[in-house]
Amino acid sequence: MGESVKQSEARPAIFRLWCDYYTLCKPKVVALIVFTAVVGMFLSVPGMVPWQPLIFGTLGIGLAAASAAAINQIVDQKIDAQMQRTSKRPLPSGTITNKQALLFSALLGIVSMLILVYLVNPLTAVLTLFSLIGYAFIYTMYLKRATPQNIVIGGAAGAAPPVLGWTAVTGQIHPDSLLLFLIIYTWTPPHFWALAIHKREEYAKVDVPMLPVTHGVQFTRLHVLLYTIIMFGITLLPFATRMSGWLYFIGAIILGGIFLYYAIRMQSGKDPKIAIKTFGYSIVYLMGLFALLLIDHYVPLLLTLRP
Repeated sequence: MGESVKQSEARPAIFRLWCDYYTLCKPKVVALIVFTAVVGMFLSVPGMVPWQPLIFGTLGIGLAAASAAAINQIVDQKIDAQMQRTSKRPLPSGTITNKQALLFSALLGIVSMLILVYLVNPLTAVLTLFSLIGYAFIYTMYLKRATPQNIVIGGAAGAAPPVLGWTAVTGQIHPDSLLLFLIIYTWTPPHFWALAIHKREEYAKVDVPMLPVTHGVQFTRLHVLLYTIIMFGITLLPFATRMSGWLYFIGAIILGGIFLYYAIRMQSGKDPKIAIKTFGYSIVYLMGLFALLLIDHYVPLLLTLRP
């Protein structure tokens, strides 16, 4: 009887530990990364993606992203403890130790590289490694604390997943994959600066030089608008280059128009919640845009299959 009680008590403890490790991976961020990578895979071929690069490419890219996320939390745990948004993460809370987090992130990184090298292709492994280093080390350890342009410079690492997905299938870097990279790269500043405006006081408290902290909120609002305009133009290039068709083009205009609406509303500063609303929409926007790219890509194929 006593043994069964101990077992029942151990299960919740183990479950909580696994939940902490899961949180260490930043699952929502990784899910968006993996989604854009998978879209890159499907856009790289006219038909269906072969099963091996689809399964193992997705797994390898996802594990590498999770490893980078864990390293980011190891490096940022002191400032995470002081910020309300991140204070309940496993490391600041003490539910996972530094040693455990380091071993976990190293294991994820090693496994991801082995999968990509031996079951996908070396080019994808190398590019994924560069992306991991760019985010986990160059951005997190240096750029984040060095310059208010941290997210602009470091955004290249976060924009890589569609290229990684493309190379996982084809073994080559194609100009169309670089266009997908450019879309995410120009999306990143207005996406993150909207959050930085909302959390500017917390960033100021921990001496992280985000743009609204160093140059003020109004300056950052203007740059959110300018980058949104640039992003809007970039998102129309897949149609201009015949990478996508009218379905994507119309959808991109609608989604981009809504993003511009949020960015313009931010300029007045009348709505105190508009920044976080813009941040929330930016995530929906990117998912919607890449979903449109995917659907548009397969519409001609579906039409040819009609009896």
